[in-house]
Amino acid sequence: MFGAGLRDGTREDCDSGAETFLQTGFWGAFKAEFGWRPLHFLDEETGRPLLVLERALARGFSFAYVPRGLGPGLPGPGDSGRLAAAIRSLRPRLSNSCAFLRLDPPWYVEEGDGGPEAAPVPSSPFRKAPVDVQPPDTTVLDLAGASDEDLLSRMKPKWRYNVKYAEKKGVVVTREPGPEAVRTFYSLYRATALRDRIALHPEKYYARLVALAQEYGPGAPDIRVWIARYRGEPLAAIITSFLRGEAVYLYGASGDGHRNLMPAYALQWAAIRAARDAGCGWYDLFGIPPSDDPGHPMAGLYRFKTGFGGRIRRYAGSWDLPLRPIPYEAYRSAERLRGFWFKTVRKRLGGGNR
Repeated sequence: MFGAGLRDGTREDCDSGAETFLQTGFWGAFKAEFGWRPLHFLDEETGRPLLVLERALARGFSFAYVPRGLGPGLPGPGDSGRLAAAIRSLRPRLSNSCAFLRLDPPWYVEEGDGGPEAAPVPSSPFRKAPVDVQPPDTTVLDLAGASDEDLLSRMKPKWRYNVKYAEKKGVVVTREPGPEAVRTFYSLYRATALRDRIALHPEKYYARLVALAQEYGPGAPDIRVWIARYRGEPLAAIITSFLRGEAVYLYGASGDGHRNLMPAYALQWAAIRAARDAGCGWYDLFGIPPSDDPGHPMAGLYRFKTGFGGRIRRYAGSWDLPLRPIPYEAYRSAERLRGFWFKTVRKRLGGGNR
């Protein structure tokens, strides 16, 4: 759970104790190269590490962000006060200009486990953020002890067919290292962004993610670039992260040619088996719409990811602890408008399918 306060920690604490790549010292070092300031803490009660990221905003203010940290646990009405107290204990380490702290709690529920339908959420003084940073809904495959036959049997029939069809037609998936693999991935990603009207980072962001994972040393996740080719032509690519028991599908891209050969299915099948063989207990497809709604701009993504036979996991989403009310309210209003444009209007225009 979380204790009454937080004390200073180190990058190495996060690398050795983090349960997700988003809480590693590696992730802090990576984000530091793109404008964030990483801060490392330890929970005084449990000894659990905590990564906090701070970033400047306009007009001289900043905000702090905790990606999937503080937990796990199921907070009751009285626990939000303890959570707020724990977070406020790190306030002296934040900039005086910090307007708010955003938290993505690691609390979740899974469909079909007989529990509540929604993840527990913080109560006052926390406020639901206008947009979620990490995807609050995802689907997760259980890899522990699973054979190829087990994994295939859990898929929808059409998904099993597509996996085998891609192989039969000669689609070859390989893990490819180095800058050239990232360039290939990014050329396909640009095609995806244009087709689906989604935003993407510049190429150097993905190149640095892959390169830093090689340079960083112990504690870094195993970041892999996978490319599906047909007769040597790259058709689609994905980037995954393997870290101890956790495997995550981070980014996916596909070109416009030979999509009928089902390269996206071949890529996921290769990564799923590799994650299992690497000792990962689960494979997180990392982000789906909240329901199977045909009218949702990302409806195709929901169908694609849930077809592999995982369990739907629902997180609490992003929550804010205001520290400076006036700049926080101004930023909140601007963010709501920006989120509506990028996450609704642009995706509806593009269709949202991978």
